[in-house]
Amino acid sequence: MNEALRPAPLDSTQAAAARQLSIVVPTFNERENVVTLYERLKATLGETPWEVVFVDDNSPDETWQVVRELSQRDPRVRCLRRIGRRGLSGACIEGILASGAPFVAVMDADLQHDETRLPQMLALLQDGEAELVVGSRYIDGGSADSFNSQRRGVSEFATLIAKRLLRVEIADPMSGFFMIRRDRFEELAPNLSVHGFKILLDIVATARGSLRTVEIPFTFGTRLAGESKLDSMVALDFLGLILAKMTGDAVSLRFLLFALVGSIGLFVHLLTLDVAFNLFAVPFTEAHALGAVVAMTSNFILNNALTYRDQRLKGLALLRGLLLFYLVCSVGLLANVGVAFSIYGQQPIWWLAGAAGALMGVVWNYAMSSLFVWRRR
Repeated sequence: MNEALRPAPLDSTQAAAARQLSIVVPTFNERENVVTLYERLKATLGETPWEVVFVDDNSPDETWQVVRELSQRDPRVRCLRRIGRRGLSGACIEGILASGAPFVAVMDADLQHDETRLPQMLALLQDGEAELVVGSRYIDGGSADSFNSQRRGVSEFATLIAKRLLRVEIADPMSGFFMIRRDRFEELAPNLSVHGFKILLDIVATARGSLRTVEIPFTFGTRLAGESKLDSMVALDFLGLILAKMTGDAVSLRFLLFALVGSIGLFVHLLTLDVAFNLFAVPFTEAHALGAVVAMTSNFILNNALTYRDQRLKGLALLRGLLLFYLVCSVGLLANVGVAFSIYGQQPIWWLAGAAGALMGVVWNYAMSSLFVWRRR
């Protein structure tokens, strides 16, 4: 960059003033929208001291590079690029904790959230009227007319479930547009899930009514560029979050998914054992070992697609991960076969022996998977 065009560095007084409001924007393949959003924030916030933290999950379209170029022109723009991690909730949590302002807003990069509401939200927090301000589509003056009928139905149903099961009082707990006092967020952060898409619901459920909350209406806009990140997995994330909060966070969302995959693996194991032992007359020990290997393979594939999809292995890493999965589970497999064979020798009921052996390796497999196969890099 030409030195004459480079902005002068902020002194300490200016730097402090620049951190009254932080806007955290999670991004993935949003390079067509980030400049427009930045320009809108400038126009809306005017003299309000602010910064925007774009948290990018290493977008293939290099959204992070566009943000980095913006940051070279305006020090109020920051880029947090995450490698080997993915997920809206985790991005929001990291972005808020990395921000430097006493008040933090979260909004999407797709231009569907109304940035003109930010000054009103900030005023409510600064005046002490609220600790959390939610942009709501479902109160008077708000609208989600840009939703198609299917998405509207799903959103309203999810909102109803959240309010009934978690006793959430706000009208739009599924909103992704809100502002919160940073100190109150930091109190809640250790108990929030880094998985899934509904960070606001997690915040409100975790706070258990302790946050003074105000909702203000906004109109949910229409995406102009890029593609929606919502897919069928969002429903699974949502249900997992509901169950986790209903159990007081005793069970993590990742563990719930791992348990679901394990249940499927048990069925695969028993089915393989049944076919090999009863149809093809394979000796029980070999039939059981075959069932275990087939179940391990199916568990690896499903866990890679579901449980650890934010750390999903691809290409050669997928093959290496599978081989490592076999390796770290080998001790569990030996215990699995040994227990099953021992039970079958005492009482030759094939399905009981098979189930006991398969369950033996669950804890080992989960621990080793997290430590070695899908470890964070």
